[in-house]
Amino acid sequence: MTVQRIRLFGDPVLRTAAAPVVDFDKELHALVADLTETMLDAPGSGLAAPQIGVGLRVFVYSVEGVVGHLVNPHLSLSVQTQDGPEGCLSIPELSFDCVRARDVVAAGYSMHGEPTAATGSDLLARVLQHETDHLDGILFVDRLDREGRTAAMRAIREAEWLGQSPPVVKISPHPTVGRGR
Repeated sequence: MTVQRIRLFGDPVLRTAAAPVVDFDKELHALVADLTETMLDAPGSGLAAPQIGVGLRVFVYSVEGVVGHLVNPHLSLSVQTQDGPEGCLSIPELSFDCVRARDVVAAGYSMHGEPTAATGSDLLARVLQHETDHLDGILFVDRLDREGRTAAMRAIREAEWLGQSPPVVKISPHPTVGRGR
């Protein structure tokens, strides 16, 4: 397990849809371990593979002492909504109120290729939606109303971390068929 550098707003990998996982192998197990270690070190409630520069549909989460992961997730959302503060490790130190579904069922696979699901309300529902959005190249600021998005973009432009030198991109020695970054 290795703590990885988290990509920040402005990095193109955050706006690129991730590819489905097709190989449930040791590399995937290592990716889940790295994501978990990085998320807990940050600390955060969730972290998606694109946030560490890997273009695969995998995320981890930690909510109320429950740590988990999902591979190739898809969501079923409730009609009821919640409105509350949301932040992102790729947009550090900022949070804005964001409307999300109140209840979610996130179905997918474990890192071993076994079907699994995470069912959550409130914070867990918010995290599952947020991380799945990352896999589609969507950031939570895209979900804000016009006024909130304007405020968020102003705060991002004024953030000290914006414009830091871009991360070094390492080429994987493993065949990625265009999926790895």
